[in-house]
Amino acid sequence: MPIKVGMVSLGCSKNLVDSERMLYKLRKNGYELVTEAGLADVAVVNTCGFIQPAKEEAIETILELAQLKKEGTIKKIIVTGCLVERYKDEIAEQFPEADAVIGIGDTKDIVDVLESVMKDERIIRFSPKLDAELTGDRIISTIPFFSYLKVAEGCSNCCTYCAIPQIRGKFRSVPMEDVLAEARRLADNGVTELTVIAQDTSRYGEDIYGESKLPELLRELCKIDGLRWIRTLYCYPERITDELLDTIASEPKLVKYLEIPIQHCDGDILSRMNRWGDEQQLEALFAHIREKIPNVILRTTLITGFPAESEEQFGALAEFVQRVRFDRLGCFAYSREEGTKSYDFPDQIEPEVAAHRADIIMEQQMLISAENNEKMLGAELEAVVEGFDRFGECFFGRTQNDAPDIDGKVFFTSERKLTVGEYVTIRITDTLDYDLIGEVISE
Repeated sequence: MPIKVGMVSLGCSKNLVDSERMLYKLRKNGYELVTEAGLADVAVVNTCGFIQPAKEEAIETILELAQLKKEGTIKKIIVTGCLVERYKDEIAEQFPEADAVIGIGDTKDIVDVLESVMKDERIIRFSPKLDAELTGDRIISTIPFFSYLKVAEGCSNCCTYCAIPQIRGKFRSVPMEDVLAEARRLADNGVTELTVIAQDTSRYGEDIYGESKLPELLRELCKIDGLRWIRTLYCYPERITDELLDTIASEPKLVKYLEIPIQHCDGDILSRMNRWGDEQQLEALFAHIREKIPNVILRTTLITGFPAESEEQFGALAEFVQRVRFDRLGCFAYSREEGTKSYDFPDQIEPEVAAHRADIIMEQQMLISAENNEKMLGAELEAVVEGFDRFGECFFGRTQNDAPDIDGKVFFTSERKLTVGEYVTIRITDTLDYDLIGEVISE
């Protein structure tokens, strides 16, 4: 009887791709994959360790699995990912219930690790983070028609609040031929929607080719038969070029959507974050993007409560958000992370103050989103079907304006039965918070 393995993948979509590669290796070597770690013989936890809430979630998950192991429900626990890479031996010491504690450079050897723990060996291994594999077959764990496409590993931007460079290592791109080969495999297996990701997608290719090759990569992806929507996340503002904007504007398969994390608008704060720009430069950039790509959806992320952020600087940020009117926005309270430069900055803001400021920005954005949604009434939009909501007795999905996992949805009725992954035209009839309500236009 095959050994059952369950994967718990925490954190970002980039981590999910790593989990999917481990799943492929395990299945290829005869292990039975189960969707619930609590139903497995072996539980693998791919942790996130970026900020405090993510660390707490990872620790809670490990403790829950440790209790299941104590009760005899599961036999072995393997822990890997960013939390492990960040704290290494500390994790191995604090969680003796973990039968294996391995770094991100060791996930490529997940089968060997699992075989060892099944022989009652305890594995503690931290290979160089640069050994983390950049390519490899995957088992898609998202909805069948959608997949992430990770085009780089690590980060070299060294923002003062961020531990990612220490955790994941320097930025290193996947060669274009390997990216395109993976995209073709995904399309051959029924994937019609791709989201291109990296820690800084706009930097793609600089380390290999001497310049950003993101526009060229996107154009090549558009040539792949079967792909219908291609989205790009995490483009840094200083690397938004006219070539990139013209590419997005001209290629029908590229959805008119850009995720550009700016973190703040105040020049002094951005300088201390080791980030680009100031209020005037950023406002000019977003105006330029909207001029180059009509009807573009702009998404950003912000941080409130960065050390020494004054009430005036926070007020300027709130006014900036009101003027620019982002279509999508996430705002997070600053997390003071050991090992980062900003950890030792003077004038740390009380966490309660930082959280309150983030709440104000998000309340403000909710009103902006509601106003934007009102403007969509009567519009006819293409949507992809993600499933059926039995409680609401309607289908649900997304338009091009919404990225999976982070944005809203559209709920809609149809006179005929629809299938997951089908693309339909929706007429918007109502709004619901961040979501839209509509009906399929009869064909």
